[in-house]
Amino acid sequence: MKGLFVIFMGRFKKVLNFAASIAILILLWQAFIVIGRQPEFLMPSPYRVALALAELFTDGWLFGHVWVSFWRFLVGYLIACSLAAVLGVIFGWVGSLWRLVEPIVLLIKPISPIAWLPFIMLWFGIGDAPAIFTIAMAGFFPMLIATVSAVNNVSGSYLFVAANFGLNRFQTLIKIIIPASFPHLVHGLHSALTASWIFLVAGELMGTQSGLGFLINDARQNLRSDLIMAGIVLIGSMGYALDRALTYLERYVRRKWGA
Repeated sequence: MKGLFVIFMGRFKKVLNFAASIAILILLWQAFIVIGRQPEFLMPSPYRVALALAELFTDGWLFGHVWVSFWRFLVGYLIACSLAAVLGVIFGWVGSLWRLVEPIVLLIKPISPIAWLPFIMLWFGIGDAPAIFTIAMAGFFPMLIATVSAVNNVSGSYLFVAANFGLNRFQTLIKIIIPASFPHLVHGLHSALTASWIFLVAGELMGTQSGLGFLINDARQNLRSDLIMAGIVLIGSMGYALDRALTYLERYVRRKWGA
């Protein structure tokens, strides 16, 4: 019972800290409006934004926009992580190949996916495809770099043991390298998630008729600053939830792997 009570109090303190943080943010938000004498059309109040969220929920638009954005993000994110993980393992294991490719990766990686938007529109037209491609492009390079680094940093003692057991290169890769680098790959998943989620809105601004990015753009055209801020709140809330979920996954994997 004492152990359960300690666990309950720990969870309660986390919830209390989260609620306190949100309360402080709302108070600062309201204080900025009052002290700065900001008009409603420039900076809507928390109350107006809450009414806008209620309006979206009542009209049935809220779930539709949230689900479409999450679906696009999930598809783009899974494509990016799957492709980057496979290529990262290959590049990390074959050092000569990575040395050949690394300058190209380092040249393209700093370029924001937004800079590619004109070409993306020409390649994919309008609809879901350009948004998914933008999200995938944003998450690809963080996952690739993390995977290559994870494979390169596998302890040499593991390779020594593999050699003593007579494992060939393919067996070493499958039985030693990939399992040993897996905890670090989860960290790469975290980095890729952050990058992909940041560019979700940019991807949805390109000719889509649904999603949170479309909601913000449509509200801008209709001069609905409250709906713009409501979309921003939704994006931040969903991003926070996804980040927390992957943080718990990362902790679980590291605990299971003894890292």
